[in-house]
Order: sequence, then structure tokens, then C-alpha cells
Amino acid sequence: MNSIQAVLIDIHKRAMYAAEIMWNDSRITAIRKIEYNEKLPYILPGFCDAHIHIESSMLLPQAFAAKVVQHGTIATVSDPHEIANVCGKEGVYYMIENAKSVPFYLNFGAPSCVPATQFETAGDNLTAEDVRELLMRDDIKYLSEMMNYPGVLHRDTEVLKKIEYAHQFNKPVDGHAPGLTGDDAINYIKAGISTDHECYTYEEALFKINHGMKILIREGSSAKNFEALYRLIDEYPELVMLCTDDSHPDDLLKGHINLIVKRALQKGCNLYNVLMAASLNAKEHYHLDYGLLRVGDSADFILVDDPHELNILATYIRGQQVAQKNKSNINIRVPEPINRFNINEIQRNELAVKKEMEHLRVIHALDGQLITQESTESLPVNNDGNLVSDITQDILKIVVVNRYAKAAPAVAFIKNVGLKKGAFASSVAHDSHNIVAVGTNDSDLCNAINALIHHRGGLSVAYSDEIDVLPLPVAGLMSLDDAATVGYNYEVLDKKVKDYGSILRAPFMTLSFMALLVIPQLKLSDKGLFDGKKFQFVPLQLC
Repeated sequence: MNSIQAVLIDIHKRAMYAAEIMWNDSRITAIRKIEYNEKLPYILPGFCDAHIHIESSMLLPQAFAAKVVQHGTIATVSDPHEIANVCGKEGVYYMIENAKSVPFYLNFGAPSCVPATQFETAGDNLTAEDVRELLMRDDIKYLSEMMNYPGVLHRDTEVLKKIEYAHQFNKPVDGHAPGLTGDDAINYIKAGISTDHECYTYEEALFKINHGMKILIREGSSAKNFEALYRLIDEYPELVMLCTDDSHPDDLLKGHINLIVKRALQKGCNLYNVLMAASLNAKEHYHLDYGLLRVGDSADFILVDDPHELNILATYIRGQQVAQKNKSNINIRVPEPINRFNINEIQRNELAVKKEMEHLRVIHALDGQLITQESTESLPVNNDGNLVSDITQDILKIVVVNRYAKAAPAVAFIKNVGLKKGAFASSVAHDSHNIVAVGTNDSDLCNAINALIHHRGGLSVAYSDEIDVLPLPVAGLMSLDDAATVGYNYEVLDKKVKDYGSILRAPFMTLSFMALLVIPQLKLSDKGLFDGKKFQFVPLQLC
């Protein structure tokens, strides 16, 4: 028998009282009230990230878990969509297998959109029958975000089959419909889609709540919607969850869901409502197994110093202390990587764009957002008559290279990156994870891209003869190292890009979404420039 004495923050009774919690064989057997002692720590349920792509941390599931338990996270609702786009079902099974040996609740979904669209090249294709095979498994908890909302609205047979299979197995369907309101949103929800983590205005979230959706408040490394949505925590406490969606390794060194919880409390949100959003609501919505400090529950909880500061003292999962005072007790192993990278190095002349018209469409990156804007601009040409980047206007060349088969690179231009010299590139490029790069000149662009081809994936920064790389050998998405190593190496590259002039808070994260076609407005796939509102390719150059 094991026991601990603490001030219990009881989210079911919405009360605090001193208690002794006892457990045996990982299950809580008794909770009895005791006399209050000011030296007692506070005990509360651990946190759950209600929507995350583990791959975006650049860590394998084991290494991710080993880090976030230090921040009080005990569970995730994890969409393995990224590795599935590279390696298909094999990638999903790889993630599940890697997660098995650590004491942590890594709850995976069946990716619904692989590839995300037919307007890009991915490494695999998951059919409705593939999705059904995944949903049959007990360790697949839900159908991951249905990004193909045009397919839902136009009643695409394959899309509707995937949703129907989820309902057959009594598993929820996650949504993904940024900016969608009105009749289209209503019809999307009526298809059986129960959540959305893409709301970026309060009005949009309120509309979706009023028509039957639950809202996930997202605060990740790039997309940050907390300020717009946090009021929902007190207004609709049973219909809100917290998530990061995509969290880069340097940010995970600082914190995870605990940081969102602290911000909500600082905003004056009710403590019990915040803890519902951080713990209870995800467990109930996705039918998850972690405990909430009740008799009979798994012995999962965290100890904190104060109910408002919420500094994590220790984390327990299934009765085991998995972290204490910023030190993890979870051991990780290094598996054999899987990957798909089937191209040779590119040549500089492949990046040239002959000037044909006076004006061209330019992508506008928005710091802290996945959406982009569009403008019409003019650019200078070189002696060969080719369009070139113009750092005085902050308009740079952006390139997407198909990593699965040899093809001509897709080239366009982007504004608001801020780079004054050099180039940077990534094989983390949602959702098909081709190589995406931005640079001030073709020579540095070519070097940054080829460095990733040589390493079969990663992040790179190039200026003149200086090329730095963070290799990501697992699907071109994840490292084999631990969080501290990956976080440090990532920070080195991040700083270098900023030293070269980038004005973005998370340049690599923002770059990774410039090929994400399902988020409006203007994006670039390996097949060309794409208008996410019209959902069609558009020409780069205009009259």
C-alpha cells in the first residue's frame, strides 16, 4: 500500500481539503480527510494535451513523454498524421510501439486525411479501409482531425466512409475548419464532427459551440489563439479543452499545458473550470483511461506548491513517481528509424523563375498564425531575366521540393519573414513533409535544401559556405535524441535564422505551415501555388 498526504483540489466536488490518498497496484483504494497542515503540497489531476502532433516536437513519443511529465502532463490526444503522411500505417504503428514502454498515456488517433489534399505529393495514402483497420484497434481512440472540410461539405464518399467507421466503433471525430461559420459550419458539424482546435476568433468559436461543437483552445509554438478564446473557459467550462497542436522542442524545455493553465488563472479564470479544461473534459470526450483522483481510478496525479502558481513538484502515473523537481524518471530507448526520402541533390538553376508578367502573387506570413494573406507585388530581375528576392521589400523566394520522387521544385515568393541574408529549410512541412525553404538567394537556398537531402531530413541554415543542420532521421520529422539535446540544437538554428534577420518568433514553425494547403489563404505545395479559399492552384505571375 502506498499513500501521500496533500491538500486535494477536487474538481468533482469543486472543493479543497487536506486528505490522504492511498493506492495499491496502481489503483486508488481510499481517500480520507485529514487535518490541514500548511506544509502540505497540493494534489490535483495531471494535465492532458487534447490535440497534439508529437512529431512537431521533433521527439519520439518516449522522449516527448520523458520531458512533459516534468511539466505535469500525463496524457496526450495525439494525431500521428505527420508520420502517416510520410510512412503510412507503418508510421502509425511505429509511434504506438515506441510509446508502449513508457508510463504515460499517449492516446493516438487514426489519421483521416493522408494525404491532406490531392494537390500535393505525400509518401503514402490511407484509404477509408485503412482507417477502418486502425479504428478497430483499442489503442486508437478517435478519428483524427478531418481537415478535408470541402470533402465533408461536398459529401465525398471516401471522406464520409471514414467518419461513418468512427461512429461504428463509437469513437469521436476531431474537426479542423478554420474560419468556417454559417451554413457550411453547421453542415460540417452535422456530419458528426465534434471538436475544432482551429478557431482564431471568439465569434467563430461561439458559433461552433452554439451548434454542438466542443472547442480546443490552442496555444502552440506557432498558432496562438489563447488570448482570443480564453473567456470560453468560464462561459462554457464543460465544452472547452486545452491543446498545443504543435510544440517545438525549445518550447517544451520551458513548459507545456501547465503554461496555458497558469495564464488562464492569471486572467482570472475559475480554478476548477481551468482544471476541467486541462484534465477532465478530454478524458470524458475521448474515453481515456487516466485517473482523476477518485477511488478506483488509476493513481495519476501531480503535486504543486500552490493552487495558483502551480509550480510542479512531482508527477505520478499509475502510482509511479515519473518526475520530481524538473527531473524525469522515464528512461528512453533508441529504436531503428524509418523514413522515405527518394531524391538526389538539386541544382541551383532549378530554382530560377523567368519573369513573364509585371506582377506576381506573394504569400504574406503572419507571425503566430497558420493562416496567410496575399498581395500583388513587383520584383527586380537579374541579368538572365529571372525574378529575384528583394530584401528591401522583405520579399523572399520560397521553394518546395518533392522528397518522394524527382520533380521540378515549386517556387514562389513570401513576405514578412525578414531574412537579410542566407536561407533556411525544413523537411517538417505540413502536411506532406516535402522540403520547404526560404532564402535571399538561390545559392544559399540550394545549399540549405541539399543539406537536408544528404541527411534524409531535418532543419538547416545556410549562408555562404557555412551550413548548419539538425538531422531528423525518423521520417524526416523526429530525432533519436532526448528533449534537452534536440531543444538546444534547435535553439542554435533558431537563433542563427534570427541573427540573419528573421522577424518571426518561431521561423521554422512558421515555415513548416507555408505548405499547409488546408489553411487559407495562399500556400505553396510541391505542385504549385495554391489558394486555400478557392481550393485550387493559381498562377504565380499576373498581368
